[in-house]
Amino acid sequence: MKAIGLYKYLPVDQEESLLDLEVPRPAEGGGPQGYDLLVRVKAISVNPVDTKVRAPKAPVETVPRVLGWDVAGVVEAAGPDCSIFRPGDEVFYAGSIVRPGCNSELHLVDERIVGRKPKTLSFAEAAALPLTSITAWEALFDRMHVARNGSDRGKVVLIVGGAGGVGSIAIQIAKKVAQLTVIATASRPESREWCLARGADVVIDHRQPMPAQLRAAGFSTIPYILCLNDLDSHYAGMAEVVAPFGFICSIVGASKPIALDALWDKSAGFVWELMFTRPKYGGPDMSAQHDLLNEVSRLVDTGDLVTTATETLSPINAANLRKAHHMVEEGHMIGKVVLDGF
Repeated sequence: MKAIGLYKYLPVDQEESLLDLEVPRPAEGGGPQGYDLLVRVKAISVNPVDTKVRAPKAPVETVPRVLGWDVAGVVEAAGPDCSIFRPGDEVFYAGSIVRPGCNSELHLVDERIVGRKPKTLSFAEAAALPLTSITAWEALFDRMHVARNGSDRGKVVLIVGGAGGVGSIAIQIAKKVAQLTVIATASRPESREWCLARGADVVIDHRQPMPAQLRAAGFSTIPYILCLNDLDSHYAGMAEVVAPFGFICSIVGASKPIALDALWDKSAGFVWELMFTRPKYGGPDMSAQHDLLNEVSRLVDTGDLVTTATETLSPINAANLRKAHHMVEEGHMIGKVVLDGF
């Protein structure tokens, strides 16, 4: 089958960084096992995790490594333990960082982390949503304990990096599901307008000191802060404005130690969100991501959430995937870039 993969970890401007390959079909001969679905990939999306995994490093793979953690497709076969999906079902999901990625014609994935594709979206439009939706949903509701039923209506969330993939859907989920007041950050006129169009109530510039901008907008403290980029630069400002008993949640790591004692006298919490934790470590709530994606799908079909896809490349091949990686690495993406059709 066709796939795009790598043997060497190289800068994306080098042709060998991502190659068009022919690789064996997954589960060849015996079909999918256990809870696995065999999915025919129709569209994929690119996230910062793809570029970080591909980034230059010393190892050389003897078997090609296939990346990719956002897909919309059709189930071709289901393992003997599957009870949720059957062949012909249209699905979308992010998958697992510890298994081969989805940049291939066929892909194996545990059905417990798979959702039903929104009926109102094309495969390309749907492929933009899984990883970012899971990340934003888990960050808000699981990590920072925002109420899903609207009982925190009107409380404030600050989303640092509102125009990127996660920010684009986090604004919508915070506004439409949790009914929060949403402050997003953006540094360009076009990204500011994007955030406002997604539902942000206020937009400030993360390239300028945030505490002063927040005070000027009438917000002295913030109960929920979601950091989606550059934790090193933004931590001091977030620690200053986080409310007593509030939360800071980051999806990005830091290059230096974090001064957690800055949160001590506020009894504030700092938490991480990585949507790959559940697929990697398993546990009794493995199906939580299935439930989450189904709810996102329902909200899309009712018009409460919209796709965050802004760029579509076709077909799915190494040249277009290198182009998509380059777009993400530039750091100026608004929304998501997707690739459609092999």
